Amino acid sequence: MTRRTHLFSLASLVAALVLGAAAHAQSPSIVMASTTSTEQSGLFSHLLPAFKQASGIDIKVVALGTGQALDTGRRGDADVLFVHDQAAEEKFVAEGFGVKRYPVMYNDFVLVGPASDPAKVRGKDIVSALQKVTAAQAGFVSRGDKSGTHAAELRYWKLAGLDNKGAGYKECGCGMGPALNMASSTGAYALTDRGTWLNFKNRQDLQVLVEGDNRLFNQYGVMVVNPAKHPHVKVDLAQKFVDWVVSPAGQASINGYKIGGEQLFFANANK
Repeated sequence: MTRRTHLFSLASLVAALVLGAAAHAQSPSIVMASTTSTEQSGLFSHLLPAFKQASGIDIKVVALGTGQALDTGRRGDADVLFVHDQAAEEKFVAEGFGVKRYPVMYNDFVLVGPASDPAKVRGKDIVSALQKVTAAQAGFVSRGDKSGTHAAELRYWKLAGLDNKGAGYKECGCGMGPALNMASSTGAYALTDRGTWLNFKNRQDLQVLVEGDNRLFNQYGVMVVNPAKHPHVKVDLAQKFVDWVVSPAGQASINGYKIGGEQLFFANANK
């Protein structure tokens, strides 16, 4: 009886483990490659639980610069992308790597710098501000990581007509949070998305100095990776996320995310 009981218990344990593993394997999940701003602003901590509650689908986020996120999609290492460089996103779809690009939300970029503003950039004109930073040989921390923010920054330098950005210009090859940490510790200027800035705690002497320029508009888009390129992509599950995030429920969730009463992102999927 003892041996029979032991064998029965062992069989029950094995069955439980097998059933548990099967249940875990059946739990739907997808991988999303996204810009760091959606992660570091805290938006995903607010948004993704709402999607999980609505769909039962888990999302594993790989937070990268937009350029790296797009490369992750090109390799087939993600099911869906949530990024903010419209020209690069449209190229991604045109090359057949994405099924369709959907606009989701927007916020804006701001130029932050020391409260003393040694380059005297304070105002609304981002192009004039960068010209003054260079003329003053002031410190400027660039992400230098092919992110959406870095791509926007390079567009503004080009508009400013500046190939030589000055002796104070430094590329960190890092995310938005680390770039802001460098700027705050060295008293330098930096371009950042407003969402990450509002959630950034280590500001020290940094302040928003340039905002309100229409050229600082920052649009986000979402795309399912094309299964024609990568058949293993979980296209049905990924499309469920896209459909939800552009739906009234998803858009309301985006608009509902605030820090200190200030809204970080503005839904515009249907505008």
